[in-house]
Amino acid sequence: MLIALIARDKPDHLQTRKDNRAAHLAYIEETGSVAQAGPLLDQDGNMAGSLIILDVADMAAGEAWAANDPYNKAGLFEAVELITWNKVIG
Repeated sequence: MLIALIARDKPDHLQTRKDNRAAHLAYIEETGSVAQAGPLLDQDGNMAGSLIILDVADMAAGEAWAANDPYNKAGLFEAVELITWNKVIG
Protein backbone atom coordinates (compact mmCIF):
# COMPACT_ATOMS: atom_id res chain seq x y z
CA MET A 1 0.00 0.00 0.00
CA LEU A 2 1.31 3.43 -0.91
CA ILE A 3 0.74 6.23 1.58
CA ALA A 4 1.59 9.90 1.14
CA LEU A 5 2.87 11.41 4.35
CA ILE A 6 2.60 15.20 4.24
CA ALA A 7 4.13 17.02 7.19
CA ARG A 8 4.38 20.74 7.85
CA ASP A 9 7.10 22.01 10.17
CA LYS A 10 6.34 24.24 13.13
CA PRO A 11 7.23 27.87 12.44
CA ASP A 12 10.85 28.77 13.21
CA HIS A 13 11.94 25.12 13.53
CA LEU A 14 14.45 24.98 10.67
CA GLN A 15 17.29 24.34 13.13
CA THR A 16 15.36 21.42 14.65
CA ARG A 17 15.09 19.96 11.14
CA LYS A 18 18.80 20.46 10.48
CA ASP A 19 19.79 19.00 13.86
CA ASN A 20 17.78 15.81 13.22
CA ARG A 21 18.31 15.41 9.47
CA ALA A 22 21.03 12.74 9.71
CA ALA A 23 18.92 10.61 12.06
CA HIS A 24 15.87 11.05 9.80
CA LEU A 25 17.81 9.97 6.70
CA ALA A 26 19.29 6.99 8.56
CA TYR A 27 15.77 5.98 9.63
CA ILE A 28 14.62 6.10 6.01
CA GLU A 29 17.51 3.85 4.99
CA GLU A 30 17.14 1.35 7.84
CA THR A 31 13.37 0.90 7.51
CA GLY A 32 13.30 0.39 3.73
CA SER A 33 9.69 1.64 3.63
CA VAL A 34 10.21 4.86 1.67
CA ALA A 35 9.59 4.85 -2.08
CA GLN A 36 10.17 8.58 -2.59
CA ALA A 37 10.81 11.54 -0.31
CA GLY A 38 11.89 15.14 -0.16
CA PRO A 39 11.44 18.34 1.77
CA LEU A 40 8.71 20.88 1.16
CA LEU A 41 10.16 24.36 0.71
CA ASP A 42 8.99 27.77 1.86
CA GLN A 43 9.03 30.91 -0.30
CA ASP A 44 12.70 31.50 0.54
CA GLY A 45 13.71 27.98 -0.50
CA ASN A 46 14.20 26.76 3.08
CA MET A 47 13.01 23.30 4.14
CA ALA A 48 9.60 23.67 5.79
CA GLY A 49 8.02 20.22 5.71
CA SER A 50 8.19 16.75 4.22
CA LEU A 51 6.54 14.74 1.48
CA ILE A 52 7.22 11.04 1.88
CA ILE A 53 5.71 8.19 -0.12
CA LEU A 54 5.66 5.10 2.08
CA ASP A 55 5.33 1.59 0.68
CA VAL A 56 3.91 -0.35 3.64
CA ALA A 57 1.47 -3.18 4.39
CA ASP A 58 -1.35 -1.00 5.70
CA MET A 59 -2.26 2.35 7.28
CA ALA A 60 -1.27 1.10 10.74
CA ALA A 61 2.26 0.44 9.46
CA GLY A 62 2.34 3.93 7.95
CA GLU A 63 1.20 5.47 11.23
CA ALA A 64 3.85 3.51 13.13
CA TRP A 65 6.52 4.62 10.67
CA ALA A 66 5.48 8.27 11.09
CA ALA A 67 5.40 8.01 14.89
CA ASN A 68 8.96 6.68 14.99
CA ASP A 69 10.46 9.16 12.52
CA PRO A 70 13.20 11.11 14.32
CA TYR A 71 11.72 14.36 13.00
CA ASN A 72 8.42 13.54 14.70
CA LYS A 73 10.15 12.49 17.91
CA ALA A 74 12.05 15.81 17.94
CA GLY A 75 8.77 17.74 17.83
CA LEU A 76 9.45 19.23 14.39
CA PHE A 77 5.99 18.90 12.87
CA GLU A 78 3.02 21.19 13.33
CA ALA A 79 0.79 18.81 11.35
CA VAL A 80 1.12 15.37 9.77
CA GLU A 81 -1.35 13.85 7.32
CA LEU A 82 -1.28 10.28 6.01
CA ILE A 83 -3.28 9.64 2.85
CA THR A 84 -3.61 6.46 0.79
CA TRP A 85 -2.01 7.20 -2.58
CA ASN A 86 -2.35 5.64 -6.01
CA LYS A 87 0.68 5.92 -8.30
CA VAL A 88 -0.43 6.62 -11.88
CA ILE A 89 2.63 8.19 -13.54
CA GLY A 90 6.33 7.55 -13.01
